[in-house]
Amino acid sequence: MRFPVRGLIAALSLAALPVASNAAVFVGVSVGIAPPALPVYVQPPCPAPGYIWIPGYWAWDDDQYYWVPGTWELAPAVGFLWTPGYWGWGDGFYLWHAGYWGPHVGFYGGINYGFGYFGRGFEGGYWRGNEFYYNRSVTNVNVTNITNVYNHTVVNEPGVSRVSFHGGAGGVAVRPTAAEMAVEHERHIGVTALQRQHEQMARSDSSLRASVNGGRPAIAATPRPAVFSGHGVVAARGASPAGQRTDRPRQTQRPALAERSGGPRTDRPPQALRPADPRPPVHQAARPTMNPQHRDNGQYRGNAAAPGGGGPAMHAGGGRAPQAAPPPAAQHPAAQHPGAQHPGAQHTAAEREQRERGH
Repeated sequence: MRFPVRGLIAALSLAALPVASNAAVFVGVSVGIAPPALPVYVQPPCPAPGYIWIPGYWAWDDDQYYWVPGTWELAPAVGFLWTPGYWGWGDGFYLWHAGYWGPHVGFYGGINYGFGYFGRGFEGGYWRGNEFYYNRSVTNVNVTNITNVYNHTVVNEPGVSRVSFHGGAGGVAVRPTAAEMAVEHERHIGVTALQRQHEQMARSDSSLRASVNGGRPAIAATPRPAVFSGHGVVAARGASPAGQRTDRPRQTQRPALAERSGGPRTDRPPQALRPADPRPPVHQAARPTMNPQHRDNGQYRGNAAAPGGGGPAMHAGGGRAPQAAPPPAAQHPAAQHPGAQHPGAQHTAAEREQRERGH
């Protein structure tokens, strides 16, 4: 379903060029449905001194809303602050009042954008000469890179919601003060070229459309304008991080991780992983235990445990442990002839036979 969109030539011309002008209200477009609630997200760190926070907002693209991520932007002139744009109900439509740069922060509909923009004025910092000082209690500033900081606790009014529009049913019901109305007549500068590029990139990203993300954009804020990927890009609460792939099945990922980490191959049958061999491995350390000369009161002088750590090599009564499988015939002749006697006994029988035959 499409809704009427009205463009005001005066507002568009003022917003198109970042030049100084005197104007009461910057009005862009108007639509017949209210914008979604503001998403909840974390502010990226300020990249460098002189950057001012531009809160994110819902913009309109002919047939639906899309999210323009919050970002840090260099002030176009020393001493200038940003007055955020806002949606306001009027004449049966929701009108977009575009933001602007100026020496003071004007009326922005009482919308609580957070990070210093709590409905009136700006609590995120102030200019002192040519330097901007940041309030660390409401902005994300790394004191290693930025030293012009201070701490001032700001208490939000109870019951502040995430409503993104002013007036009408369910909208924020506040009126501009006399000082805020006076700001509208001061010297202003429209959006910068980077801000315009930032908004155009958001418009071309289908994941930022409200019908796609359900009001929880994957790119909720960026560290710099027109930078929608990389370090510092944050997602709204409840949204998947930007760039995360969720269309890959787990079974296709696990074997690859196991192979890269040097883990066992799970695509082989069990017999291929451990070949069956009834004979125990032959170790050099086990040879002394087969020599009768190394016996001493029924105990082995070698290791008490088998070479492989499989347990003691002796019976509990001190006798020799039985072999699970016989060694080669050259080492154990008796293993091939179960009825044969000890080599010493065979030699005595042969001598006795020779003596009997000789007599």
